[in-house]
Amino acid sequence: MSVALYDSVAARRLLLVQFIVVVLLSAVFCLNGQKWAISAFLGGLSACLPNALFLLLTWRQKDNNQANGRLAWSFFIGEIVKIIMTIALLVVALGIFKADFLPLCVTYLAVLVVQILTPAVMNIFRN
Repeated sequence: MSVALYDSVAARRLLLVQFIVVVLLSAVFCLNGQKWAISAFLGGLSACLPNALFLLLTWRQKDNNQANGRLAWSFFIGEIVKIIMTIALLVVALGIFKADFLPLCVTYLAVLVVQILTPAVMNIFRN
């Protein structure tokens, strides 16, 4: 298995783990009410969807003979799009859907922590 293929598999696993965390936390917050569950789900999606979009943008720009500057610019543009989409999703969740702040923030932060910790755990079990 090539390194590029393994990296895409690892990235898909990371997105799957993030989505599982969103669903689990939404189910936990459902114990306090439907609005809290929806708020938690929207907070988690505000972290998961931009990551998925960034992954799609970087896969699209993947090329074996890219110039050094072009690769850096593709990551830079991908991160800018990711930040703008995250802000837009959080504004929509809080402004339009009137989501509760606590479950939204807890789930959003949990997905970010999972994003940091999952690659380290995957590397431990890979070796």
